[in-house]
Amino acid sequence: MYKEISKLIIFGEMPKDSILVKISNIFKKLTDDKMMKDDLIKEIYTQIKRLLTIATDYGFDGNLWQNYLTFLLVTTENPFSITCEKVGANEGSVNLFAMNDIHIFRKLFHYDFSAIEKQLEINCFSIITNYKAICKSELMYNHNVSSKVQALSKKLAAANTDEEFFDGVTCFYKDYGVGMFGLNAAFRIGNRADGSIFFKPINNMDKVKLDDLIGYEIQKKKLIENTESFIQGNRANNALLFGDSGTGKSTSIKAIVNEYYDKGLRMIEIYKHQFKDLSSVIASIKNRNYKFIIYMDDLSFEEFEVEYKFLKAVIEGGVETRPDNILIYATSNRRHLIKETWNDRNDMESKNGLHRSDTIEEKLSLVNRFGCQISYSKPTQKEYFDIVLQLAKRNGIKMSEEELCSEANKWELSHGGISGRTAQQFINDCAKKK
Repeated sequence: MYKEISKLIIFGEMPKDSILVKISNIFKKLTDDKMMKDDLIKEIYTQIKRLLTIATDYGFDGNLWQNYLTFLLVTTENPFSITCEKVGANEGSVNLFAMNDIHIFRKLFHYDFSAIEKQLEINCFSIITNYKAICKSELMYNHNVSSKVQALSKKLAAANTDEEFFDGVTCFYKDYGVGMFGLNAAFRIGNRADGSIFFKPINNMDKVKLDDLIGYEIQKKKLIENTESFIQGNRANNALLFGDSGTGKSTSIKAIVNEYYDKGLRMIEIYKHQFKDLSSVIASIKNRNYKFIIYMDDLSFEEFEVEYKFLKAVIEGGVETRPDNILIYATSNRRHLIKETWNDRNDMESKNGLHRSDTIEEKLSLVNRFGCQISYSKPTQKEYFDIVLQLAKRNGIKMSEEELCSEANKWELSHGGISGRTAQQFINDCAKKK
């Protein structure tokens, strides 16, 4: 195995601590008579444990070794895989190098561990290549990644030639992409010790659909039109969803991402304290073959906070043009995002020589950078009752309409007032009593 891996060209830059590299190094030590048998077994078991951890995280089953190699192929970003993500496997000399690596991976797919197991008197490889996982809830692992990797793994295992194996891998790159962006719909960002950023997949994001949000048809239609224009490569605007709390602003954006994931839409959630990293985020994704929504939930600024000035420059007005594959979608309970005071409306000059009206213009200029502004207002009582009745029907609540409306009215009086969120909480309470 060590000799095969050392011949990899395009996929040769694997992390030294990867399971594949570690296991190949262990197998190389088998020829060293100075290595104690127990020490080798211990090292192998350490890597088997790591493999089982990945299998648990992604719900892998069956041949874990092949699932792992498939996972490695679809998450490794290199010039070849990223090019295939954009245009597929076009003719070119690079395909000769890629075919060399594909040949090696196909051999690894069908690697015979029996001699090593016999030499060390172990059977762990026999177990992981015919593994029966314990059934678990989809909420416990990333089902989207699991299903795609396992389907491709079976396809690659059945490939009779290197060419079939090559076509399976490159078609996956073209259809879904490569790396975490290819497998996941939503991400947060983290910071390494050196200050650089990395993307963390959000596993099991709420699978809500737009139809799940009752009412707000005009708002949803406006958001869909803007997003579809963006997906199709046409002009689209940054969007601000503002209005009362609990009216479905955040739900609408999550639903949009779920709706258009298969068309290449991805979401990156970013918090106010991370605005300093926005330029790095944009630089990391601007050349990828996806459409990205940078999502800012519950966006607002107090009077003393100045991060909004940096956000203004990033959205529009900086030297660098915003890439065509990036939009910013934000939700806020405030229309103007930045808290105003009565002093702002007094046009007397302040101590530093600025007019108060200039302060208002400065604050309003941020919201004006969102060309698509959608208002989510609190529902009327009739609309509230309609939401309750429809949710009750979906959840199989066996109560008369009169009783539902009466109890829903009592509920909202003691639970924050009329809103879609209050209606959902009321139905949740009714459901647990069924």
